[in-house]
Amino acid sequence: MKKSLMVIAGLAMSFNMISSAMAAEALRIAADPVPHAEILQYVKKIDPSLDLKIIELTSGVNANELLAHGDVDANYFQHVPYLRDQQKALGQTFAVAATVHIEPLGIYSRKITSLQQVPNNATVAVPNNVTNLSRALYLLQAQGLIKLKAGFNDPANDQATPKDIAENPKQLKILEIESPQIPRSLDDVDLAVINGNYALEAGLVPAKDALGLESADNNPYANILVTTPKLADDPRIKKLAEDLQSPKVAEFIRQNYQGSVIPVAVK
Repeated sequence: MKKSLMVIAGLAMSFNMISSAMAAEALRIAADPVPHAEILQYVKKIDPSLDLKIIELTSGVNANELLAHGDVDANYFQHVPYLRDQQKALGQTFAVAATVHIEPLGIYSRKITSLQQVPNNATVAVPNNVTNLSRALYLLQAQGLIKLKAGFNDPANDQATPKDIAENPKQLKILEIESPQIPRSLDDVDLAVINGNYALEAGLVPAKDALGLESADNNPYANILVTTPKLADDPRIKKLAEDLQSPKVAEFIRQNYQGSVIPVAVK
């Protein structure tokens, strides 16, 4: 009995030592530069006890592959529909640790100032990845520019492609482009549907510059903190999740992005 207790005590001590060692290590997190890395820098400022190593993503880098391969401990750049698609593509299971903010998708143009001015046969640049392409088509529908086939009612689950357009009165030409490249195409197309983070990086202000903006109400595209199932209970992940969903971070988002980024979870 005494020996068993000693073994249990030894195991508990080893576990505590491992936990302490993990807590002492910097938490490696991959994030888009704007607004995600900026928000994480603010977290570092308000919570010095949390040691974050922020790795800013560049074009062409898949942060979910980094996470799957153990190159980072978490990432912060995506929404749940995109994560679901990535899990299928990579054959991996990830864990959502926190739901933080919405970056409303917007329609932009350098050629017109109103969606009422959209010409016939206008070229529309949209993201070429499955989830954001679908999201762009739902936004075009919400703005009255196209109509999707019957049955496409739930943006989070009913993913649409250009083949699912039932009505296209202005004969819009849908041009699929890599999301980070779309802001650079603004001079070459009539309209561009741009993700909020890439719009901000390009100097656009979604709340002011977008001709049409995605609604934040019941929006399924909230950006999330993602980790692995193994790290889901890591104290560092839990602390970061708590900070990201705090009133202080929500206020930082409101003050700094003024409607272009919207906090959705405050605890």
